[in-house]
Amino acid sequence: MTTAACFIIASRNDIPIYEAEVGSAAKREDAAQLPQFILQAALDIVQDLAWTTSAMILKTIDKFNDLVVSVYVTDDHILNIDDGIKSFFQEVHELYIKSLLNPLYLPGSRITSSHFDTKVGALARKYL
Repeated sequence: MTTAACFIIASRNDIPIYEAEVGSAAKREDAAQLPQFILQAALDIVQDLAWTTSAMILKTIDKFNDLVVSVYVTDDHILNIDDGIKSFFQEVHELYIKSLLNPLYLPGSRITSSHFDTKVGALARKYL
């Protein structure tokens, strides 16, 4: 992977419960909050699109310069797309479900597990 990606899991109240920067591109101090800002702005688009499409994968819902926002909506929608981003989202969703099944995890609270971080990083290297 030659680029960096910002990955966020947002609760149903649009509160980030997990954030990770994956990839190998150099991090810039002046743009440290830019990915979070772009993703928060894209949540409005997601809320509008989620009710008008049956797709779980919204491949490119927003662009800012060279940054692209892709979204995986956890719903009962069906979409047949075979690419790395779909596999990444599905496997992270599985990992998130396993976290929800943990009796010590309170749904909607921040995910702080180092194991979760490690797995997300490995999935990003594998699929993105």
